[in-house]
Amino acid sequence: MVRDSPPRKTPEQLLRECQAEEAAAIKGHLKIFLGYASGVGKTFRMLDEARRRRERGQDIVVGAVQPRVRPEEQALLAKLEVMPLKTLNGGHTMDVEALLRRHPTVCFIDGLAYNNPPGARNPTRWQDAEELLCAGIKVIASINIQYVAELGEAVEAITGKHVQDTVPVSFIQSADEIEIVDAAPEEPIERPPEEAASAAERAGRLSRLRELALLLTADVVDEQLNHYLESHGIRQNFGAHERILVCVTPRANAREMIETARVMSDRFHGELLVAYVRQPEISPADKAALEEKLEMARAVSARIVILEGDNPVQAILDFASKGGVTQIFIGHSQRNGIWSNVWGNPVDKLLRGAHGMDVRVFPQ
Repeated sequence: MVRDSPPRKTPEQLLRECQAEEAAAIKGHLKIFLGYASGVGKTFRMLDEARRRRERGQDIVVGAVQPRVRPEEQALLAKLEVMPLKTLNGGHTMDVEALLRRHPTVCFIDGLAYNNPPGARNPTRWQDAEELLCAGIKVIASINIQYVAELGEAVEAITGKHVQDTVPVSFIQSADEIEIVDAAPEEPIERPPEEAASAAERAGRLSRLRELALLLTADVVDEQLNHYLESHGIRQNFGAHERILVCVTPRANAREMIETARVMSDRFHGELLVAYVRQPEISPADKAALEEKLEMARAVSARIVILEGDNPVQAILDFASKGGVTQIFIGHSQRNGIWSNVWGNPVDKLLRGAHGMDVRVFPQ
């Protein structure tokens, strides 16, 4: 029996492989500790890894630390070589020149999302890290999800806070390793004193931030896989498998639901649908509010579906079941609305009837 020999690689495929191997040999290795909220412990985890590497005999330097460190982090720093920051035009910047001269095996950078002061070698700290990588120095750094530029709007919709200093998602996706520093959303380590929301609302926000961090981490894995496939001349197509249905009403806070669903559908190459159940009598104010929410859906290229039915919950379940929906997003208020008065608690009914589908409830 004659076996088929494997197909020969084309000259272009061989060239890509050689270029990828050469680039990997020259450029340093990038690892990122990703936190989904302040206080989950990413700085401690990163510095603890620095300690372990130092004890194993690796040549490591801490290139930058946050202005404020906790006592347990200070105890770790006392055991490590720390390169002082440079003072420049009233600000501080990482001393890239000194680090390049020192040329450690590994440089630890706490907080990638800083804009450097005018006159610095690079405009931003993440570009400092990139220069170290290009010099063959391994970089291990930390960042919170809120500082990833392309996720800014999604995070701001959840937290209500806007940040100026950011890192492009392309740099995060270039990481060779990414590690989520996880803490239970029910028991966040840091609770800002100005936070006046209930514990349930706070836990919900942290849970959504955690989900964004998980999605970004999955993106990094995809980038690594795609790079491997491309460098080895392998072609692979992935089909859509997620179908997310966002249910809106005139009074729903739809922005957060639609934005979260958009991020997830983009990540999983899925389909985003926004639906509402037509009501026989609707006031001009509610009609205007509903149109505003549908405009949000159009802005993200969602498919809008108008459902009919005397029982709104059953209309949603029927459509979702027939349409292959995998996730249902709904808003829910503690106050009883018209659905609750007529048909009972809609959340309970959706949970009971959504067989094989995930139901996500967004507090209103």
